Amino acid sequence: MLKDTGERVIPDKMKILNGLLLEHLARYHFAAEYVHGRVLDFASGSGYGTHIIAKLCKRKVNEVVGVDYDRDAIDYAKNKYYHPLSSFVEGDVTDPELPQKLGTFDCILSFETIEHIHEEERFLHNIYQLLNPGGTLILSTPFGEGRGKPSGQEFHVHQLTVDEFKDLFGIYQSTTFYYQKGVLIEPESSAEGRAYPLGIAICKKHKNELGER
Repeated sequence: MLKDTGERVIPDKMKILNGLLLEHLARYHFAAEYVHGRVLDFASGSGYGTHIIAKLCKRKVNEVVGVDYDRDAIDYAKNKYYHPLSSFVEGDVTDPELPQKLGTFDCILSFETIEHIHEEERFLHNIYQLLNPGGTLILSTPFGEGRGKPSGQEFHVHQLTVDEFKDLFGIYQSTTFYYQKGVLIEPESSAEGRAYPLGIAICKKHKNELGER
C-alpha cells in the first residue's frame, strides 16, 4: 500500500480543492506545452503526472517513463495509471549508472525533487547525461533560506534561494525562468518585484557538447 507521507501527492486520497494537488497538477499541464519525443518524469511519485503527460501529449511524445526510488509508488503507478505510451521504473535519481540503464530522453521533467537530494551535483549531472543534445529540461523547486540552511520541512534537505536556483543551469544553452504561486505560473518578466514560493526553469541543452547551435 502506498503511504501518504504528508508531501506525497496521491490524487485519489485528496480533495479536489487541495492546494498541494492543484499546484502539482498545474505544473504538469504547464509542462505539456513543451514536452516532445521520449520523456522522463524524474521522481514520478504516485504516477499521476506521468499519466497526464502520456494522455495530453500522445500526439507528440513517443514514450513517457516515470522513475521513482519507492517500490510501493512504482507498484501503485503501474496498477493505477496504465497507458500504452507510459511505463514506470524503480530507480534512484542519483544512481551514476542510471543513464546507462535508461538511455536518453528528449525531455526531462523534475518537479519538487532537488530539495530532497543530498547529492545535488550528482542529480544534476545525471539529468544532463540523460538529456539528448537539443533536449528540454523542466525543473521546479520551492524557495527558502538557502543551501545548507534548515528549511523547516521534514523531508527537505534545504530550499534554495531564487539566486541559487537560477545559478544551477549555467551549463545549458538557454534557460527561461517562471514563478509559481498556487496554480498561477508567470514568466520572470511578469513576476518582477513580487515574491513567489516556487520557481520553474525551462532549459535547452546545446545541440552538441561544443555548444554549437
